Amino acid sequence: MAKLYVVPTPVGNLDDMTFRAIKVLEQASLILCEDTRTSAGLLKHFNITTRTASHHKFNEHQTCEMYAQRIQGGEDIALISDAGTPAISDPGFMLVRACVQLGVDVECLPGATAFVPALVDSGFGCESFVFAGFLPQKKGRQKKLGEISALGITTIFYESPYRIMKLLAEIKQYFGPERRVSISREISKLHEQTLRGTAQELEEAFKAKPPKGEFVVIVDKPQSKKDETLYEEDDSE
Repeated sequence: MAKLYVVPTPVGNLDDMTFRAIKVLEQASLILCEDTRTSAGLLKHFNITTRTASHHKFNEHQTCEMYAQRIQGGEDIALISDAGTPAISDPGFMLVRACVQLGVDVECLPGATAFVPALVDSGFGCESFVFAGFLPQKKGRQKKLGEISALGITTIFYESPYRIMKLLAEIKQYFGPERRVSISREISKLHEQTLRGTAQELEEAFKAKPPKGEFVVIVDKPQSKKDETLYEEDDSE
C-alpha cells in the first residue's frame, strides 16, 4: 500500500541527514518541497533525482486533497520542508490530515527538528514542556502569552531576529524579569551558539551585538527552593 512519507531534513549540517531519509526520497514517486529551489541543493548533494513539486503554505489548501488521492491511487509521495520536520512550524499538517481522512497510511521518519537540541542545550528541565512555535505577530499574541505563562512549565518559542527583542521584553512582562532564558541560534551550523541568562541579561547582550539568524527561545519553568539550590550547586562546579 502506498504511503505519505514525512521526511525530516537537516536544520544546518547536511551530515545530519539519515540513511533512511535518503533511501525514502530516492524511492518515492514524487517529493513535495516547501521551496523546490531550496531543496534542490540538498537533493543534488545526495544525488537524489526524484521529481519535485512545490507544497507550501500558499498552496497547500488547494493541493493537499489531490495529493492524498494520488497516494490512495498507488503513488508513494514524500514530503519535506526547507529544514527540519514538516508540520512543525512548517507546511505539512493539512496534507497529513487529508491522508488520515482518506485512510491513507502516513509514516513520519524520526530526524532533525530545531527545538530538541535547543531544549537539551538549555540545561532546563525536559520532563515536561510546551512548544509554542512562532507566536502570532499581532492579533492574539498577548492572549497567547498570558495563557502559556500561566501553565508554569518550560516553554519553547521560535522567533526571527526582527522580533527577538520584542519577545524578550514580553518574557519579562509575562514570565517575570528573573526567569531563566536560553536562546540557541544557527543550530548544527558553523556559528552555532547558545546564550543563557535572564531576559534582561539577554536583552543587554543583543543590544551590544545585534542578533542574527533564526532563534529557538527556551523559557525555564518557575523555580522552587529545591530547584534554586540545585542551580546554585551547578553554578559552583
